[in-house]
Amino acid sequence: MKKLLLFIFILVLYGTLAAQDTLKLTGKSFDSSAFANDDTLTRSDYLLGIGKVFQTLNKAPYVAQFVAPIKVIIQHMDEDDSALNIIKERLSGKERSLNIRNLQMFNILLDHLRIDNKDYNKKLTQYDSILDATKKAIFLIRKDSVIQHIFRDRNLWETFKPQLILVHDKWKNADGIIKNVNVLIDQTLARISNNVITIDELSRQADALLQTTGPRAFSKERRYLWESGAGVSSSAMKGFSKVLSDEKKITLFYFQHSRNRLYLLLLTALIFFYWIFYNFRSLKRLNKIPALDALHFRFINPFPVLVSLVFVLNLAPFFDLNAPAIYIESIDFLLMLALTALFWKQMTSQLRYMWIAFVLLFILLSITRFLGAPFYIQRWWIFSVNVTSCVLGIYALLQLKMLLKSYKVIFFVILLYLLFNVLAVICNLFGRVTLTQILSTSANTAIAQAIGLVVFVQLVTETFLLQIQSSRIRKKYSQHFEYTGIAKGISLLVSILSIVIWLIVFTTNLNLYDALNDLLINFLTTPRQLGSISFTFNGVILFLAIIWTANFLQKYIAYFFGDIGDDPAFDNKGPRSRLLITRLVLLIAGFLLAVAASGLPLDKITVILGALGIGIGLGLQNIVSNFVSGIILIFDRPLRIGDIVEIGNNKGRVKEISVRSSTLLTPEGAEVIIPNGDILSHNIVNWTLSNNNIRAEVSFMIEELIIDDDRKRAIKEIIQAIPDVLVQKDPEIFINTITSKSMEMKVYFWCKDVNKTELVRGEVYRAIYKYLKDSDIKLA
Repeated sequence: MKKLLLFIFILVLYGTLAAQDTLKLTGKSFDSSAFANDDTLTRSDYLLGIGKVFQTLNKAPYVAQFVAPIKVIIQHMDEDDSALNIIKERLSGKERSLNIRNLQMFNILLDHLRIDNKDYNKKLTQYDSILDATKKAIFLIRKDSVIQHIFRDRNLWETFKPQLILVHDKWKNADGIIKNVNVLIDQTLARISNNVITIDELSRQADALLQTTGPRAFSKERRYLWESGAGVSSSAMKGFSKVLSDEKKITLFYFQHSRNRLYLLLLTALIFFYWIFYNFRSLKRLNKIPALDALHFRFINPFPVLVSLVFVLNLAPFFDLNAPAIYIESIDFLLMLALTALFWKQMTSQLRYMWIAFVLLFILLSITRFLGAPFYIQRWWIFSVNVTSCVLGIYALLQLKMLLKSYKVIFFVILLYLLFNVLAVICNLFGRVTLTQILSTSANTAIAQAIGLVVFVQLVTETFLLQIQSSRIRKKYSQHFEYTGIAKGISLLVSILSIVIWLIVFTTNLNLYDALNDLLINFLTTPRQLGSISFTFNGVILFLAIIWTANFLQKYIAYFFGDIGDDPAFDNKGPRSRLLITRLVLLIAGFLLAVAASGLPLDKITVILGALGIGIGLGLQNIVSNFVSGIILIFDRPLRIGDIVEIGNNKGRVKEISVRSSTLLTPEGAEVIIPNGDILSHNIVNWTLSNNNIRAEVSFMIEELIIDDDRKRAIKEIIQAIPDVLVQKDPEIFINTITSKSMEMKVYFWCKDVNKTELVRGEVYRAIYKYLKDSDIKLA
């Protein structure tokens, strides 16, 4: 290694000497000052340094822009603190009774608050990073050699005094801004950390209270009711306004974090309102409002504000299951008021009194916790309301026998209402206060929600029938149609949805929804083994549900556009064919989506398809043949819905084309169902494939007489004068001699519409007969 270094040194030395010799030989001198290190700074260098200081200090106002969003965060945190204080007070034990729905809401609120604080922390951390970078850049100014030189040299200080004064002012301003923003960020971050700790602690308390609600509800929490006043001092009643104010604050805070649900609910109400309003308005423009009389609507009207309110109030609890108790009770109260206005004219006086009594009892029970009275007074209040509710339930069961036979659902919920109030009375007597509150609230909500959902089913059914009728009238179809079967199908679907809504709300009030939901999800999502195939009940149910929904949609989508498969809709071939393709797409898409949602692996699906292939080979070939033929008929379109066709020995109008078979409606009114495979295996005579024209014929037996050209021309003009005769094709007249005393006159003409062939033939026959009679031509 030493030898290598020595060798390199010799080479460098040799190179240097050689360069000097070369310069001497060429007679040129080397200017050593060209590579000299000159540390002398010019005025431009100083100004450039000062400019850099200005640029760095100008970043401070950018940092000041953080103050406004930080203050917004602080404002939000003030609102958060207000909600946290209310929740803390409710969970601290000072509140002697806690509503279960509010406990559930507290958990949701605390989750929202936790997410909000994470967002606040993220934003403040970003601001803090930018602030640190700015502080570091300003700190580096002090180490700048140019600036240090200016401040050390008195002459330079005097030279750049104006600029340095501006630098000093900017420095002082930037220092103040940075200090203020730094303090603001640090204080806010510390406050966020404190709130996160508080939120975690309150979440733990709320979870603990919810977990102990079930066991505590069935245990004795208080003294017996007849002992509840013993030893209790008459403490000052808590202000009604204070309790109401707290409920209002917590409710408003809750909906600030769930306003999207309210917007969606409002949008649903507006769509439903416009749907009804638009259909009524279109019928009014056509002067066809009387066409609705046959449908016997009970609720919907041309300006459906009230029915839209009932519709959306029934859906409101379903949109937000963890809403505050005051919100749910307000929704139920508004629903009762809307139902009162809707039913008032249809109610008997007896029914009105019972309904008003129920509404009053509902109000009396709801305001119990807002009164701020001592707890034993609240218990007696609830006891009185429950006893009165029991009397009302018994009276309703005895007096409304005929009505309850028609509405068995109402009979069931009145029984449930009576049972829950009786249980609430018993629980209150024996100190089961939590259970008393649960049963009382559930009883009132159950009956209000049930009555509302009965009306909800009727509203949706009537609205759908209105859509069918208005679509038919706009398309100039017949106003009369059989709506009973359609109404039953729609009512069945909406009733299933209503039962699901009612059960969810009911179990939520009983504090059973979360437990039942977790139990059901666990049961449905647990993997099962069937041989080598793994599946879950969730996948099976989802598969069947999607298939059923797709089938329902493809069946009822035509109804939405007024096409219920009757004769007047046949003439509208284009839309019906498009609807047919839409229905097929819905079925195929539904099947593929169901397979994807079921979670079956592709290799297992291949096995199933292989088994299906074997089944086809053994005996399902006809079914598959008809299915494939149906797809060919739909897309190849040798015949369309409404066409007049002849298939084998069958002649009629195509009423329906499905994936398995098609239906012909014969002139006699019979419906002939033909498998699609048989249709494609026969010659199809389609009278209306490209047009509706058909050539018709009439004949007359007349005495022997030559029909000259003038009379032929006159007969043609008579035929062409008939409205439904096609004038673009001239009629043809032929004379055939039958006997020596008579001849046959055949007249051929074209009819515009194949459906009116017989009608036009009759008109042509009568017109020619009249002409022959007026021309003294005797018929044989």
